[in-house]
Amino acid sequence: MTARPKNIPVGYALGIAGVTIFGATLPATVLALEVYAPWFITLGRAAIATAVAIPCLLLLRRRLPLRSLPQFLFAGMLLVFGFPGFMALGMQTVDASHGGVVLGILPLGTAVFAALVAGERPSPLFWLCAVAGTALVIWFVLGGSEVQLTAGVGWLTLAGLCASLGYVISGRLSATMPGWEVICWALVLTAPISLAGTWWLWEPAYWHAPAVPLIAFIYTGLGSMFLGFFAWNAGLAIGGIARVGQVQLFQVFVTVGLSALLLGETITARTAAFAIAVVVVVWLGRKTRIAERR
Repeated sequence: MTARPKNIPVGYALGIAGVTIFGATLPATVLALEVYAPWFITLGRAAIATAVAIPCLLLLRRRLPLRSLPQFLFAGMLLVFGFPGFMALGMQTVDASHGGVVLGILPLGTAVFAALVAGERPSPLFWLCAVAGTALVIWFVLGGSEVQLTAGVGWLTLAGLCASLGYVISGRLSATMPGWEVICWALVLTAPISLAGTWWLWEPAYWHAPAVPLIAFIYTGLGSMFLGFFAWNAGLAIGGIARVGQVQLFQVFVTVGLSALLLGETITARTAAFAIAVVVVVWLGRKTRIAERR
């Protein structure tokens, strides 16, 4: 198979759609935590996504791509378990606001792994925009407070690295097949762990969960772990991994907006100012040149 030709506008549009879906993950998780345990949410959302992925593959008669089996398994371990698992460990000892630092390093980490793994060669101006955007998001999240180097910060850093590398691997696979198929195979190959873990951590009280936490939990499975990757993987493949990866800078602002809508939090002028600054940086990065190693 040959890779698809690049279509940057479509790639950006799909990337923004994926980021919007991912941006609702934190508010949904906050609502789900009213009933469900953190580790159950981590494994349970993968189990929900797997329950949908299997029928999709069977109905559309997709054959297991044996040549890329290690890549699918690796991407699945990083995105299904690595990112949410390390995030859960980190959030036990780090303030919730500092957890947003992970969202700040994701775009830059994705660009670095795109250069190391996918053979993309961004220009110096692109790297300047990527670093500037990352600094803006981290500055916004921290709000001028100091970050202490604790074990929690280390876990959060590992979570960000898992997500960045997982995005690059799934983006490369999506260059030769639909993005939805990539996440489906990643979920199926990691299903023994997610299904067994969900069964093990199940509590009888979960049968009587109120509607809001239940819907929020289902969203983390169908939205964050499944549908979001449909658009995100396709966007990375069509528009370029490093370039489209920069729209992750918007994710923290999507989260803030949805938190205001769903959780009653306030959007301040400071939030709007940082969001505008990030838009400018991403727009400048869109104009930069990214070559590919043959």
